[in-house]
Amino acid sequence: MTATLLAEQILNGLQFGVMLFLMAAGLTLVFGVMGLINLAHGSLYMIGAFAAAAVAGATGSFLLALAAAMSAAAAAGALVERFVIRRLYDRDHLDQVLATFALILVFSEGTRWLFGSFPLHLDIPPALKGPVTLPGGIEYPRYRLALIAIGLAVAAGLGLLIARTRLGIRIRAGENDREMIAALGVDISTLYTVVFALGAALAGLAGALVGAIQSVQVGMGEPVLILAFVVIVIGGIGSIRGALVGALLVGLTDTLGGIFLPRFFGLFLDPSSAANVGASLASMAIYILMAVVLVWRPTGLYGARA
Repeated sequence: MTATLLAEQILNGLQFGVMLFLMAAGLTLVFGVMGLINLAHGSLYMIGAFAAAAVAGATGSFLLALAAAMSAAAAAGALVERFVIRRLYDRDHLDQVLATFALILVFSEGTRWLFGSFPLHLDIPPALKGPVTLPGGIEYPRYRLALIAIGLAVAAGLGLLIARTRLGIRIRAGENDREMIAALGVDISTLYTVVFALGAALAGLAGALVGAIQSVQVGMGEPVLILAFVVIVIGGIGSIRGALVGALLVGLTDTLGGIFLPRFFGLFLDPSSAANVGASLASMAIYILMAVVLVWRPTGLYGARA
């Protein structure tokens, strides 16, 4: 493998990882603060992508599309929290799983009714089209570099929000002792709605950004949701830093595994067998990574020790 190809795949892994972080950050906040398993989080990702595609098609503005994606996903998240999720906080996790799975079906069929069954197209903004030449002569798509930069900027901003603001203090306190902060006068219902809407907005942003390089279609959030759960298990439930580190590990493992493993098995197997075995193991690599992390640290890399 050439150094150029390796560098390109590392950048692909980083881009995949930071997009997973945008999904996983909201998911880990909701689970950490509310103790809620939200299977409908992937549907909010899909809503963001469809809102962005619709607004971009109507206005031609990618920035307006991103704003619409975050606004639509946040609004949907706030409404879902107010009218559905709020009734599930005191129920066991099985009830939460069943209710949020039902929301997946509602959102999927509602989106199909509004936009139809055919995928929508979301154009990359003209300023971000084409490749950019990096040190070493590497040519890499400008839009994917922008995705990496946006994801890391959001991670930094979210870290500052959690660590340095009054809202962040309340979120961290809610993770540790929600009854105590309620007793101190914090409106816990409003806090839950804000956290849920924030997580939904991040998922919507991820859906819009990825929608420009993939098709925008019904059900696009479910495969990403599975990976997001893997990320928060690896990173530690409730930890933003853990979500970022876990997402980057998953992104790099998935991307590099798909390249390296078939080549590795090609050293001693015929090309067809090497491709099949390598592809199979590459698809399992992130789950093997998760198992190794949990054996070493059962609460995840940055999860609180029991």
